[in-house]
Amino acid sequence: MDAEPVNPHELDRQMSNYADIIKQNLDRLYSPISVDLADNLPAQHVGENFVFAAFGERCQIGPHGIKLGAADETGPKGVIISLYALQAAPVCCQLTPFKAFREIPDSMPYVGAFASRAERVLSYQIDGIEHHADRIANQLSGSQGSDNDAGDFSLIVYPLPKVALNYIFYRADDDFPASVTCLFSNNSGTFLPTDALADTGEYTSKKILDIL
Repeated sequence: MDAEPVNPHELDRQMSNYADIIKQNLDRLYSPISVDLADNLPAQHVGENFVFAAFGERCQIGPHGIKLGAADETGPKGVIISLYALQAAPVCCQLTPFKAFREIPDSMPYVGAFASRAERVLSYQIDGIEHHADRIANQLSGSQGSDNDAGDFSLIVYPLPKVALNYIFYRADDDFPASVTCLFSNNSGTFLPTDALADTGEYTSKKILDIL
């Protein structure tokens, strides 16, 4: 059965809602701005702006908006970034032990969508991902995983400075189809709420596909 056509007015409404949420979050962030924000993100503090890497791009947070690369970010990634800034904390990213998404508190409503949009979406491109693993890791501030990881190969990437994702890839064999598992750094919940972590997985996977 063909998918229903997307209503452009509904998309406009959704984008407007995202932009409103970003504005509200930035208003909270700058009222008043924390003197420790640059250290807690961490980011370069330039005037009223904070610059760091997010989703493989140069990210700039300012009182009037967020830029990702050269473009204004008014969609879901902007919401994630604004929430990350609001929850910036003076603790380091604790990588291990990595956590499956279902192990994160209050994740149950998002488990199905996460499996589809963050994991299965990559299972059809495993050969290309392995071939370009170094380029993907470099753009997402990460590295190829260690030999101790399960699976055929793995990538540890940083969509945000203190949130790491460990992608473990399994090639197809005679018994099982290709599959992907996406794990989160141990204390990722310190820096984002659970629904935003699910979205972070989805948009990081989309970025990996974009790099291909």
